[in-house]
Amino acid sequence: MAADLREERAVRNSVLRASFHFTEGATRLSDKYHTSPIKIAKSFPLQEQLAVIVMDSSPGLLAGDRYEMEWQAHDFSHAYITTQSYMKVHPSPLDDGAVGSSICQTFRLGPEAVIEHMPEPVMLFKDARLRSETNVYLESGAVWMQADILCPGRTLRQEKFQYGEFRNSLSVYCKDELIFAQRQRIVPSEHKLAAPGCWEEMTHMATFCLFTDRLTASQIASMKELIQEMPEYDSHPVVIGLSDTHRYGLVAAAASTAAWPLQEAMRFLWQGARKIVLSKESIGLLNS
Repeated sequence: MAADLREERAVRNSVLRASFHFTEGATRLSDKYHTSPIKIAKSFPLQEQLAVIVMDSSPGLLAGDRYEMEWQAHDFSHAYITTQSYMKVHPSPLDDGAVGSSICQTFRLGPEAVIEHMPEPVMLFKDARLRSETNVYLESGAVWMQADILCPGRTLRQEKFQYGEFRNSLSVYCKDELIFAQRQRIVPSEHKLAAPGCWEEMTHMATFCLFTDRLTASQIASMKELIQEMPEYDSHPVVIGLSDTHRYGLVAAAASTAAWPLQEAMRFLWQGARKIVLSKESIGLLNS
């Protein structure tokens, strides 16, 4: 019976699909579909774009759960996507025979469309195992931005780096050409994360990505200059670096000893990118 239940959970999927259209001078949520426990809790105009908040009505990703989300931004639409709270990933202990959790997100952007994806951090509980996959497809003039933050566990419960495994992949295509691919695998029990040249004393990681074929050399230079202006965040140092990719992109990697300074750092980069690349004014994070 227990094995049957584990097998049933292993194939249980939750799906969210949504599409955005630009009509009558505004971006609108033209179509949506979801299955429990994930859903769009709220959508509303925010300056010149449409803001969407994704909610998980469950305690989080349990062993065997798979979330699949697909976002379609049609020509000239502009969407801002965030989440209601941290993504909590619960244990999937190997000795119990449980399979890990997974999340797969796909973003499809038509000509001149913009998606700003700024979710809340991912929290990996003790014995959690998560596979995260993101695929982005861009047409001419489209802009995709994302900031993600990874927490090593509930540090106040002494769970630092006690999760089982984290796998992460990002693939970006521009007009059907693969322009960026990144793969990451972290197994704290096997990797010497505190070694010199690795994470050392850092515990929390963040990544900011920006991809568009309209990115110019002057915009790249301005974003690199912006890094030098990043403020300090009290007793939590933020180590950050930003590089332009082989084609049409910028990627920044950051590390700190807590989540909140990385949230502030990602906000700083995101607001800078809005001004430099999109020529847009700053907006506040909905969950701040």
